[in-house]
Amino acid sequence: MFIGQEIIEEGIKRIAKQIDSDLRGRKPIFLAVLNGAFMFAGELMKEVSIPSEITFVRLASYHGTSSTNKVQEVLGLNERIEGRSVVIVEDIVDSGNTMVSLKKELEKYNPGEVRIATLLFKPAALRQKLTIDYVALEIPNDFIVGYGLDYDGYGRNLKDIYKVK
Repeated sequence: MFIGQEIIEEGIKRIAKQIDSDLRGRKPIFLAVLNGAFMFAGELMKEVSIPSEITFVRLASYHGTSSTNKVQEVLGLNERIEGRSVVIVEDIVDSGNTMVSLKKELEKYNPGEVRIATLLFKPAALRQKLTIDYVALEIPNDFIVGYGLDYDGYGRNLKDIYKVK
């Protein structure tokens, strides 16, 4: 085991308090990015106490022999976000490419603000200029699985996080 469930939940509780404080009175909408962020989103929403909504989105991108990390479409966004405080709920931020692309895509809908909450952040892998507002845990640049993160579709159900060797 690399990171135990208790440590994960402590990080989530810490950022939930910060979100409650920062966004009090704004009725934010949380956009959880599927599939990886489903466990994080569920735990985060149990801890956030301010009035808020949550929706789940998927990201479509062009696929070739390698990932472009460019978001082409946000699938499943049926709620109006114009003028609203939006919090992207992501499982992991490494290069930052996906978050930069997603923020750019969301700007088309004229949100009041877009913030990012991530369960895991790999600072050593960051390649974009990106502000991550809420980081539950910082980790080294290892490949990991568990707590919603997968390896070829498996391991999302693990309650702890493990390094893949």
